[in-house]
Amino acid sequence: MSKYDNSKKTSFIKDLCDLPSLDDKDNDLTIRSKFNLSYFDASQEEGQDFCEWSDSQLHDLLNKLKDFTTNSLDYWRNRRAGGGGLKVLAIYGSFPLKSSFKKPKHVPHQANWGRFRLGNKVRLIGFTIPPEYHNTIHKKTGELFDKNTFYVVFLDQDHKFYLTEED
Repeated sequence: MSKYDNSKKTSFIKDLCDLPSLDDKDNDLTIRSKFNLSYFDASQEEGQDFCEWSDSQLHDLLNKLKDFTTNSLDYWRNRRAGGGGLKVLAIYGSFPLKSSFKKPKHVPHQANWGRFRLGNKVRLIGFTIPPEYHNTIHKKTGELFDKNTFYVVFLDQDHKFYLTEED
């Protein structure tokens, strides 16, 4: 090995070149869904707080959230769950008329309410922003609204958010 051997430098540069980049043509970070918990409300009797769920339920929830963030919310709106043909994500629009929950006052009135189906009766309730707000600038913060964020409001382990005829 000569004193001019730069194998460490060459290896370092090669490792840098192999790193993923936000500029890569196959990078899909911008279309991956996001979850925001800042509107979470555990004050209603029908819902639950995280501390009321077992370790196993919380583990399942985190694994589902990890899976949900690999694709866009639109992907999950079109993805079926189970044999009954229900979608993984359903967006209802307005707060359901038939619900055991009360509409929280801290949620924006423009919210498009919906749910993620987590299991048999278990649901993650929240909202998205209306499509017309997507990529518009918030007047105060100067930041862009993102239609690909799901704002979690309730944990619903007993399917009490959107009551149906069978409930």
